[in-house]
Amino acid sequence: MILEEAVSFLRKVPPFQFLDDGLLHSIAPGLSLEFYPKDTFIHRQNGPPSQHLGIIKKGAIKVFVVTEDGEEMVIDYRGEGDTFGFLSLIGKDRVRSNMVAMEDTFTYLLNKEAVHRLLAAKPEVNEFFLKAHLAVYIDKTYKEMHSKSLFYGGSDRLLFTTQVGELAAKGAITSGIDVSIQEAARIMVANRVSSLVITDNDGKPVGMVTDRDLRKKVVADGLGIDGPITAIMSRTLIWVESRDFCFEAVLKMIRHNVHHILVMKEGRLQGVVTNHDFMMLQGTSPLSFAKFIENQEEISGLVPVSMKINRVIGLLLKEGAKACNITKIISELNDRLVKKVLQIAEKKIGPPPVPYCWISYGSEGRNEQTFRTDQDNGLIFQDVEDPALRQRAEEYFTSLSIFVRDALITCGFPSCPGNYMASNPAWRQPLSVWKNNFARWINTPTSEAILSSVILFDFRGLAGDLSLAGELRAYLSTLLHQKDLFLKHMANMVVSTRPPLGFFKTFIVEKDGEHKHKLNMKNKCIAPLINIVRLFSLEAGIAETSTMDRIEALRASHPTVQEFGTELAHAFEFIMLLRILHQSAQIGAGQEPDNFIDPEQLSNLEKNTLKDTCKLISKIQELIVRKYSPGSVM
Repeated sequence: MILEEAVSFLRKVPPFQFLDDGLLHSIAPGLSLEFYPKDTFIHRQNGPPSQHLGIIKKGAIKVFVVTEDGEEMVIDYRGEGDTFGFLSLIGKDRVRSNMVAMEDTFTYLLNKEAVHRLLAAKPEVNEFFLKAHLAVYIDKTYKEMHSKSLFYGGSDRLLFTTQVGELAAKGAITSGIDVSIQEAARIMVANRVSSLVITDNDGKPVGMVTDRDLRKKVVADGLGIDGPITAIMSRTLIWVESRDFCFEAVLKMIRHNVHHILVMKEGRLQGVVTNHDFMMLQGTSPLSFAKFIENQEEISGLVPVSMKINRVIGLLLKEGAKACNITKIISELNDRLVKKVLQIAEKKIGPPPVPYCWISYGSEGRNEQTFRTDQDNGLIFQDVEDPALRQRAEEYFTSLSIFVRDALITCGFPSCPGNYMASNPAWRQPLSVWKNNFARWINTPTSEAILSSVILFDFRGLAGDLSLAGELRAYLSTLLHQKDLFLKHMANMVVSTRPPLGFFKTFIVEKDGEHKHKLNMKNKCIAPLINIVRLFSLEAGIAETSTMDRIEALRASHPTVQEFGTELAHAFEFIMLLRILHQSAQIGAGQEPDNFIDPEQLSNLEKNTLKDTCKLISKIQELIVRKYSPGSVM
């Protein structure tokens, strides 16, 4: 009976599910069942060779190594149906990593004699195990997925693997604070540099002058060259640590609209890097697209930007970038485009009569945009008591929001099907109305209120008076304190969409229609995970909006994220990258990008990792059910 139970289990997991019953029964006598309590070490790094192939029947295992510096580096997480110990068993080599039971875990152990019989009878099984286990040690699924992309290429100097300090190795040209403008210019000419760092008596940077400052503030404005350098230097210094990767410097330069950035090492100035350095590093740079946007004065000039941003995604995939780094850079570029549209709008219709803040929400609010997405935006303006000024403000912001909506459509960003845009009067309101809306949704959590909350609570200020968005965020945190009924309704929504995994761990796909036999990755995988993390963030009063930032912020305080935070981060990275690669391939083939993936086109590794992601989402949804009993809300 025990052997039949084992054979029945193996029929459901790769690669055993592809074996005939005769072969399965022939190896079954080599199986034993082992129980490992939570936190038990199954294998230890540099330990003796494994004598068994492990197959997880129930539970989960963490695979990790400890570096020479004592740092723990997680290689993989494995769950039901996954195997371990193959490489050590076949190679008769020491175990290369630690394996620890993350929860009470039952495993089948197949002895080495039975494993060798199996490999001799089915060479393709050997290929499966080698591919599966070797791939894990070079970052399972991530490397394999990138290798399938047409964009993937190799270089030893990449935006995402090169530390900024390597580009700043030649140091920075500096000058004391008491030099004149003319003396500073002579230093720059003599050293053939486009920037000069101004330091105090202790050698600490206090300002920077660039050739752009000399052109705009001296030549164009007719400022005397005998004046002090302090008259034209920029006192707001943007800097990165030398150990930061280049993409982090690129992000800051885009965000702050600068072309030079300081590189600091252990509190001291190491050097300066520029847009030119990044272009030399990789042949082109996302900064060049940001500069292109900044130089446009008409909406027609921004039309090519959408396609350019799509090409940036291809470039970043080629760099080997992770999905969450790609979405950060793309969101920064999209932010820059929206800000430019607002600048053009204000030039055409005049300055605003009262302060306002343009906000974004949805994927844009979470900094998780990839290819062209729908518009999701709103507008908060300052409360005014004077009826005439209020009327003028409403008329102005109506014109502004319609202009921006139409301009973004022209640039390739379609209208939101649900009309969650500032051009809709409902989402173009003074701060007091926004506060009243939030209070109403939380105090009376109808289904419509929950839907609005899911979209709008991910808002962030993008342009204008950002303090208005900050005040609304603080008000939201205050409202949510001890609002158990609202959170219960939110929990009900979170668990209402289950991952597309059936009883026998097979994928549940579309049964008919245009996307028959495909998975809706956005609605069935990405959205449930985002919804889980949003719920936890609202519980804890976390201000961050991006999913990865929320996970990081919750690690120290939320018990579920303390336990599953790393798994959640890995799962989110995986499904986002799967989606980006899918859409990138569609665009490369001249198709409209969508979120429907054929699971049969995935490798076994990708299938298994997607199943693990679905199981993780289901597990956490069950924890939410236990906490909130959400089905009981009326």
